[in-house]
Amino acid sequence: MELRQMRYFVGVAEELHFGRAAERLYISTPTLSQQIKQLEREVGTTLLIRHSRGVELTPAGQVFLARARETIQAAGLALKDTRRAAGLDEPVLRLGLLNGVPGWLPAALEQLATERLPDSTVTLSAGTTTEQLRMLTAGEIDLALVRTPITLPPATMSEDLAEEELGVLLTATHPLAASTEITFDDLTGLELIWIPRAAAPEFYDDAIARLRSRVRISDISMSQAQLRSALLVRREAISLASRRAATPDVVWRPLKGRPLIAQYAAVWRTDSRNPVLQAMTVSPGLTVVRQQVVDD
Repeated sequence: MELRQMRYFVGVAEELHFGRAAERLYISTPTLSQQIKQLEREVGTTLLIRHSRGVELTPAGQVFLARARETIQAAGLALKDTRRAAGLDEPVLRLGLLNGVPGWLPAALEQLATERLPDSTVTLSAGTTTEQLRMLTAGEIDLALVRTPITLPPATMSEDLAEEELGVLLTATHPLAASTEITFDDLTGLELIWIPRAAAPEFYDDAIARLRSRVRISDISMSQAQLRSALLVRREAISLASRRAATPDVVWRPLKGRPLIAQYAAVWRTDSRNPVLQAMTVSPGLTVVRQQVVDD
């Protein structure tokens, strides 16, 4: 029996719903359900009664909830008191927050950090892929989030964590907005407003190489957060983004064949002695976050 399983159980017991608990714990509902079933097998009895409205605790589940809370708290105190006795500082992970990254990804990494070291804290430093790598090399952050492909700096490692489909972002009044799917040929001659190349050079080049023969690269570029505003000024232009960027006045349409992907990866220094990072990257390490995404 693992502390992680106890935390999962407490999450379900407090939410009384697998879906809400899964969102809170940043894992998929099937993975959470599987972990609870495994826990019940180890305990030897049913802890939760599942029904259409959610779940309820059995008498055994109520006892286990109380003891699980005590155990989780005791584990956290044991670690904290031991570190204090050894004269160690509170463990902190300085996480690089990539501009435009889906919000659940840094949240899942923070969750993993607190699972591996319950008394740890996570601080955030925002920036582009290029800025993330600079901060990592300078020792200003412990774990960087980047878009790939990239050329890794010396003495670093990376782990692919997630990917998002890139489609076409355009105003709701654009002629192509009526399409349910857009082809590369549909984009011929259109102005493309996108992120500055300096923000993520290899990622930028990889995507633009497939479009350069069709679109006109705009003389302006914008951050992820500013693309909507730029399109509302140049209404005949288009951009590239994930479906998360859609709003009522700026719509998102998929590209036929789903040819463009934004791949997100974590990068860290191999010589780092940060205890939180070491706890997160020890086997199975960050693949836990990737597996949760695949399950979803």
